[in-house]
Order: sequence, then structure tokens, then C-alpha cells
Amino acid sequence: MNTLLNKWYKNHALIYKVLLFVVTTFFIVYLFPKTGKFRYSFEKGKPWQSENLYAPFNFAIKKSQQEIDKEKVEVERNSPVYFDADLEVKKEVVSDYVQYFNQTFKDSSYLKIQDAELYVKGKEFINKLYNNGVLDFEYSYPDKKQVILASSNTVQKELLYGDLYELNSLRKLIDQEFSKNISDDRKKKMISVFFDVVKPNVTLNENLTKQVLDEELSKISLTRGSIEKDQLIVSKGQVVEDDQFDILDSLKSEYESQTWNTANYNWVLVAYTLLVALTLLMLLLFLRKYRIEVFQNNTKVTFIFFNIALMITLTTVVINYNSQYIYVVPLCILPLVLKAFFDARLGLFSHVLTVLLLGFIVPNSYEYMFLQIIAGIVTILTVSELYKRANLFISVGQITFIYIIAYFAFFVIHEGQLTGMKWETFGLFVLCGLATLFVQPLIYMYEKIFGLVSDVSLLELSDTNTKLLKELSNRAPGTFHHSLNVANLAEASANEIGANAMLVRVGALYHDIGKMKNPTYFTENQSTGINPHNELSNLESAKIIIGHTIKGIEIAKKNNLPDRVIDFIRTHHGTSLVYYFYMKEKSVNENVNVEDFKYPGPKPFSKETAILMMCDSLEAASKSLKEPTTTKLNEFVENIIDKQMESGQFLNANITFKEIQSIKKVLKHKLANIYHLRIEYPE
Repeated sequence: MNTLLNKWYKNHALIYKVLLFVVTTFFIVYLFPKTGKFRYSFEKGKPWQSENLYAPFNFAIKKSQQEIDKEKVEVERNSPVYFDADLEVKKEVVSDYVQYFNQTFKDSSYLKIQDAELYVKGKEFINKLYNNGVLDFEYSYPDKKQVILASSNTVQKELLYGDLYELNSLRKLIDQEFSKNISDDRKKKMISVFFDVVKPNVTLNENLTKQVLDEELSKISLTRGSIEKDQLIVSKGQVVEDDQFDILDSLKSEYESQTWNTANYNWVLVAYTLLVALTLLMLLLFLRKYRIEVFQNNTKVTFIFFNIALMITLTTVVINYNSQYIYVVPLCILPLVLKAFFDARLGLFSHVLTVLLLGFIVPNSYEYMFLQIIAGIVTILTVSELYKRANLFISVGQITFIYIIAYFAFFVIHEGQLTGMKWETFGLFVLCGLATLFVQPLIYMYEKIFGLVSDVSLLELSDTNTKLLKELSNRAPGTFHHSLNVANLAEASANEIGANAMLVRVGALYHDIGKMKNPTYFTENQSTGINPHNELSNLESAKIIIGHTIKGIEIAKKNNLPDRVIDFIRTHHGTSLVYYFYMKEKSVNENVNVEDFKYPGPKPFSKETAILMMCDSLEAASKSLKEPTTTKLNEFVENIIDKQMESGQFLNANITFKEIQSIKKVLKHKLANIYHLRIEYPE
């Protein structure tokens, strides 16, 4: 059991990477369409680039959405509207008419024969209204819409909607019917009678109308004709016209929906999983071979996988919504972010792998992959110093311009002309560029979530007005001045060999903050000439000197400095010896334990931490030089760095002899400038 636990503990980092690899693979496969991918690309009005295509199986030609919509409109226009007619209403209206007419005209001064004619004409008008029907509401149907009147589930009459009468038009109808041979007074009375007695008897039957319409719509065929197996669909070089496009689109839909969803669904998943796993494996192998420090850090590996999965997720969401907006996704954020936290080579490699994965799901995959890879290369080449806002805006403008140029070239190649160019696509590229500017706040969020540090944060930390550096300058001014000199030397050395100059400068500024605890125990802060070490034993003095690294780490963590900066505090003395106090102790005690006078380490493990060790030792020791000359300085630099190499301080740092020689050259030149060395003129 203990053996198993020990193996688990020793390999827990590798086990975590395997789990991360598996989870990311299945997550990406889950996002991918669960169908086979049609092997041909085609567009309407463009030549067929592949070989002659014959139908692999029998399939129906699907109607276009425009055709289906047109047929739906036609069915809706011809489908009748059903109204319920109440036959009893007419009887009630006639009965009320007799009563109201007698009450209205009983005191009439006209002859009774005229009243009788008017009475008969009124009844005829009522019959006319109710022979067709009076609507209860003013509906928005056209006058020529077919209407069916039904009563007690029995069809009574078929007519047009315009033949039905509306209550709102009653006065107009009465004016037309009773405009001849009748006085205005009697017409007003008739209007009053009709308004009192006329009631609606026709009501819309919404359920029946909808039911009949749905039945008619369901009869619409989604296909028109069929293609037999082995029938020629399109020849090589033939322009894909409307008919061929519909057939190809039908074949593609049939291929993806039926063939793969039924018989070969599991094989599709296996194939997708293999390809995605192979791509992610290439990333892990790249990290293991060329970025071992990243590979060994599970947080950094998780960060890279997370960003790749995020870009694929965003792209998939946009494709599912509307594939026309595919270029709105700011895919160039991925190389920008990875370059900010790691380096350009890793950023570009991850970007290319992500684009290859997206090639499975995007339309016009070759065009998309070409555009995105070119844009990624431009991103890496143009964004040199992300912490400078002007650089980011200029780079985003260049990226957008490259998108537009490449898309323009592809369109001309396909069409051979500028007519029909989709100018709105250029707007999508501009939106993509604007979205890319979100990289700045995104980097800040990543720093807080993953505990990483970018050049933007390093720039903030390099400000000597920060709280911690101001405290250092107040409590240990000599150490602060020493740190500034080391920072300048280290930055120049890093630029010479292509290391991270910003990182090593920040590390140099903070590497001795532990000296704030006991500043007077360090010679650069002993302005009064009093040396407190005179009151201590050599071992006690050595412990205080050695302890400034431990105290520095404690202060750094308390002030939330990034781990990358704390590494400089931890490693800037490596496992070197506090030589002065060791030799003093050895002069009085031959049995001195050398380990008591050594720094605990670890040794520098990167170019930047190695550079800081060299510069720190040289800057501190150079203060002891008397009457320095060019020859003395050159020998001084060679001796200090050679001793560090002989003691194995740089064995864990990925720095070469050639790079160390370049650093020596820079340091000699810088120290000569610091001491203002001049050639000796003859007297």
C-alpha cells in the first residue's frame, strides 16, 4: 500500500497531465458536430474543384428554404377561414325590428302606406345582412379571402370575407340602402332602429381554422425529385448553378444526418477523438522538449489547455448561432495571451494547433485556416511589447488589415471579379480587431486566477515608487542603490542574449528586500562606520547574511509578489559561500563546517536568474576595487564568473558558454562606464 502511495506521489504531476489531456480531448470532441464531415467544399456560382461526382446512394433533392417558405405562403393564402354562424340571431333581430319600428313610427305624420313600404324595405335589408352574416369583430383578412360559415358542425355557406358585413360599416350601408325617396328625418329614425336591433351572428372559429391550416401545411413536400445511385451530379470544372447546388446540399445533409447518425456514429467519435488527442499530444511533446519549465508546471499546462478549449468553445457557439459571423471570434487573442505569459514560439505553436482543430467544424475550412494562421503569425511578429498600449492598437490594426487583404484575395480567386463582394465581412474583421483589444483586461484576470505574471505586471512592479521599493529606499538606501545598479547591468545582459529583460530587471530590483530587516548588518548601509558584526561571532554574522534571502521571500509573499519574482530572491546567491566570514572562522577554527556558511539555494534555474547572480556578485564586489583600470576590471569579471561556474552554480540554468561570454563582454563594458575609465594620456 505504501509503495503504491509513494508511486502515486512521485508521479502525481504526470498523472494530472494525463487526466487534463483526456478531459480536454473529450470536451473538444463533445463540442464538435456528431456527424461525419462531407469531404467536398462547394459554393454557388463557383467551379467544382474536385473530380466528377457520382451519387453514392439514392437520395431525394431537398427544396430550398425559400421554396418551402413560398409554398407555405401560398397555402396560407388559399386556406379558408372558418366562422360560426348563429341562425337564431336573425329571428331575434326581426322580432326586435317589428317592435322598434312600430314604436318609432306610430306618431308619423306620413301616410300609412309609406310606413308600410319603409317597413318592408327594412325587413329586406335585414334579410340581406343575415343572408351573408354580420361579424362580431373587424378582422384583418383580405376581401377575397375564402370564408366558410358553419352552424352546429354543418357547413352553411361558402363566400368571400368581403361579402360579410361589419358593424362599423352599418351606417354606410343604411345610407346606401335608404338614400332615395325618403326624408332625412325618417332616414335618421331608420338608422336609430337598425342600430338598436342589429346584432353580430358570425364569430371566428380559431381552432378549426388553425387545424385546417396545419393539415394543409403538413402536406407540403420537403423534397422535389430524387437522384439515383451512380448518377452524375457535377463534373470537374463545372460551375455550381442553382440546381447543382441544391443537389449537392441535399447530398451533404443526407450524408451527415442519416449515414453517420445511424450506422457509423461511434466510428465518427473514435476518429474525432484520435485526431484531437493527436493534436494535443503534439502540444505536450513540444512543451516537454522545448519548454520543460512550462511542462513541469501543471498550472501553466492547465492554463494553455484552458485557452485552447475556450477559443474552440467560442467558435463553436458562433457557428451554431450563425456561421456567417465566424470571423467575429478574436482568435488572435490566444497567441497574444500565451506570448504575454510565455514566449512567441509557444504562442504561435498553440495557435496553429487550435486552428487545425477548428478546421474540422468551420465552413470553407481551407480559407479559414489560411486567414487565421497568417493573422496569428502577424500577431506574433508585430506585438513586441504588449505593456505599451500604442503597440497593441497598432498591432490590432495590422491584424485587421491582413484579414481584409487575405479575404479580398480569396474572393477574387473564387469569383474572378469584384461584383458581389460581401462588404459586411470587412465589418466583421473590424469587430474582431476591436474584440482583440479585450486582451488587456483578460491578461489581468488570468494573472489573478492562475497566479501568473505578464510583462504588464512586471512593468508595474518595476516602478520605483511602489510601496515596497520606497520602503527599501528609506530603510536601506545603500541596498536600494545597489539594486538599481544590478537592475541596469542585468537588463543590458538579458538584452544581449535574448532573455526576458523586463523580468530580470524586476527580479534585480527586489532581490535584496530581505535586507530591510537588519539593514545595518550589510556594508552598503553602514554610513556611520559602525559595524555591528564586530559584536557577533563569525557564525552568527554568517547566519544574518544568509538569512536575508529567507526574510526576502517572507516579505515578498506578504506583499503578494509573483512567484517568478520570488525565484530571483531565492536563487540570487545559489549555494555559494559567505566567503569573508568563513575565512575569518577558518583562521581560528580549522574544523569549521563549511555547510554552516553556505546559502541554502536553490541554484539558478533559468537564464534570467543566472544573469542576476552574475550581476549581483560583480556589482557588490566591484566596490572593493581600488584604482580600477580596464585590465583590472576585465580580470575581475572573468574571475568572479569563472568561480561561479566552477562551483556549479549554473548547472541547472539553460544558459550556454557562448551566452556567458556575451554577458561577460557586456558587464566589462558597463563597469568601465560606471567607473569612468579613460585611456592614459602621455605627460
